[in-house]
Amino acid sequence: MKSFTRFTGIVAPLDAANVDTDAIIPKQFLKRIERTGFGEFLFYEWRYEDGKEKTDFVLNKEPYRHAPILLARKNFGCGSSREHAPWAIAEYGIRVIIAPSFADIFYNNCFKNGVLPVILPEKDLEFLFEKTSKMPGYQLAIDLEKQRIEDTWGYMAEFEVAPYRKNQLLKGLDEIGSTLQAAEKINSFESTHKIFYKLEVSF
Repeated sequence: MKSFTRFTGIVAPLDAANVDTDAIIPKQFLKRIERTGFGEFLFYEWRYEDGKEKTDFVLNKEPYRHAPILLARKNFGCGSSREHAPWAIAEYGIRVIIAPSFADIFYNNCFKNGVLPVILPEKDLEFLFEKTSKMPGYQLAIDLEKQRIEDTWGYMAEFEVAPYRKNQLLKGLDEIGSTLQAAEKINSFESTHKIFYKLEVSF
């Protein structure tokens, strides 16, 4: 998993509320057993019709095709708990999703896959949607260490993130990677446990 510190990128405005996980990655693409290969199917039914791109969808337009920041409305990631949704988002190249609220399971799954979900008040979302409307190619700088979002025109907003989740992203670790950081202690415990177990059996 890529580490996340600070970067600047174009903001793609997805002006939709209650975007569910079936819209993010439709169910017909969930047959793969690997965690890769889902990026090309992100928002598939919104991006394509009869195999051709829909010209009015934001990620099919320039300069948003490879925008690493997605702006959305409330309750993003609702619906089923499929982890394929953040897999598809991450593989497509989106590192940050900004919304006023997220579905709980989707929110937590984002951190496990290197995606930062940022919750901002509605007034900030209105401001950002207005900016992207007036300035195609509008960019934001995301600083996870300082928990801050800003642009070059003076806008700045701070966001909350749990220390554990923040540490995961800063170090580029998922939950397995975090556990393996304590590998020596785990091995030491297991070795000691085996010794005591053998002693108990012998008695």
